[in-house]
Amino acid sequence: MGCAQWTHPAWPQPSRSKLQSYATWVNAVESNTTFYATPSISTVRSWAAQTPEDFRFVAKVPQLISHERRLTNADLELRHFLAVLEPLGPRLQAVWIQLPASFAPTDLGTLAAFLHQVPRDRRYAVEVRHPDFFADPRAALNLERVLARVDAEWIPFDTGTLFARRPTSFAERDARMKKPRVARRTRALTGHPVVRYIGRDSVAETVEGWAYLVDLVVEWLTEGRSPTIFLHTPDNAEALNLARRFHAAVSAVLPGLEPLPEPVAVEPPTLF
Repeated sequence: MGCAQWTHPAWPQPSRSKLQSYATWVNAVESNTTFYATPSISTVRSWAAQTPEDFRFVAKVPQLISHERRLTNADLELRHFLAVLEPLGPRLQAVWIQLPASFAPTDLGTLAAFLHQVPRDRRYAVEVRHPDFFADPRAALNLERVLARVDAEWIPFDTGTLFARRPTSFAERDARMKKPRVARRTRALTGHPVVRYIGRDSVAETVEGWAYLVDLVVEWLTEGRSPTIFLHTPDNAEALNLARRFHAAVSAVLPGLEPLPEPVAVEPPTLF
């Protein structure tokens, strides 16, 4: 369980070691910062030092690879990125390839060639946003076949709850402008499915919208899969609490589920 970020002004976190504090609330994070630039290896070492070995990072490949080069002529950049992530060790749950909305079913050959050449010692997960992958069963099947060849996962971004009714705030309007409006997917391709779910400002609507996902996660766990679920809201202020609430909903059905860590209390600031 995790969120799209490990720090937020609304979350109870110390001024330092924000990732370490975050990791006492949940046990996974979307590493979106890597999309904008490959971090230094010292930065990645600090991430590893602040998290236990069973913590999960799903690290997004840099936009240079996915958006600017569109998966071509980027072998050196990808290998450099993977080398920099080495200090994470087992914490690196998946290398996340988020493709632009313009990356269409006609581009699947490019994706297949890219995945054929990536190092096999990592797990990969792909997020597509072109509507044809969701509206055309043949396009979806072809993508699944490409991913199956390398045991890669398809990451769905469930925005159904967000788009269920008109926005009621600036945050919801902004999220609707940035997030893809595509059909919901419930099919896992591997033993390690990843789902991104975004709700609304309303906690009640967010919880109501994820009911299907609770059932799906229970099914996956019963099948022996190891899913990773990321909770978003339009402004993410409540995302951390909601992630724990989602885990509790799954635990209510599966009492033997491993619990999340217990949050560490944040000391109030002092004058000295």
